[in-house]
Amino acid sequence: MKIALVQSPLVWETPEANRNYFEEKIHGMASTADLVVLPEMFATGFTMNPDAVAETMQGETVSWMVALAKAQNCAITGSLVIKDEGHFYNRLLFVFPSGDIKTYDKRHLFSLAGEDKVYASGKEKLLIEYKGFTICPLICYDLRFPVFSRNTEGYDVLIYVANWPKPRMLAWDSLLKARAIENMCYTIGVNRVGKDDNNLDYIGHSQVVDFLGNYLLEPQEDEAVFMVELDWQAMLDTRAKLNFLNDRDAFTLG
Repeated sequence: MKIALVQSPLVWETPEANRNYFEEKIHGMASTADLVVLPEMFATGFTMNPDAVAETMQGETVSWMVALAKAQNCAITGSLVIKDEGHFYNRLLFVFPSGDIKTYDKRHLFSLAGEDKVYASGKEKLLIEYKGFTICPLICYDLRFPVFSRNTEGYDVLIYVANWPKPRMLAWDSLLKARAIENMCYTIGVNRVGKDDNNLDYIGHSQVVDFLGNYLLEPQEDEAVFMVELDWQAMLDTRAKLNFLNDRDAFTLG
């Protein structure tokens, strides 16, 4: 499976400008991808002002994702500010080439920025079957919580979409490797670059780590689209040889 990681600046609370940017980048990719991964809140930046920017599941950005996935014959994922039944969510959408949509609402809300005061928390992990891979997509701060991320389901790929600022990049790099090693899965992190209206700097470090902690894509700081291909059989063979996941703890979340 070929994955395109789109590491980008974001125009603050301006969905149309961001949609235009990503559409140009996706149409301009040098080769085709099976899955395009966009950052967290890719239409707005990491805003705590959902009243100004929230869309519905019938809104322009969702419709745009569906149309673009169909036109490019690929899946697209990233998170948006969504209003649903009177609540605001930091909601990840996984849009299939058919236009079908699966969603995941961010469970771990970033209290340091007050995200928990304005957004509702999700409760359930999402597992997606696509191109022979089982994918678990999560959002930014979820990366710091290994119990929720734990590979109890036998997934193959972890994806974290993020707005993770420069001062805490050591944690981002370290935890992505940790999640890959402990879960014996491919782990993909897609972060933004540039500066937001809260005067926070972002230097990307989008990356792909394999099931043993090796880089398939080292942390990147440029505004660019990065393409990586995942080998399902290599992962399966390594799991069968080492059997680490067979010794994992059984547990349920309360």
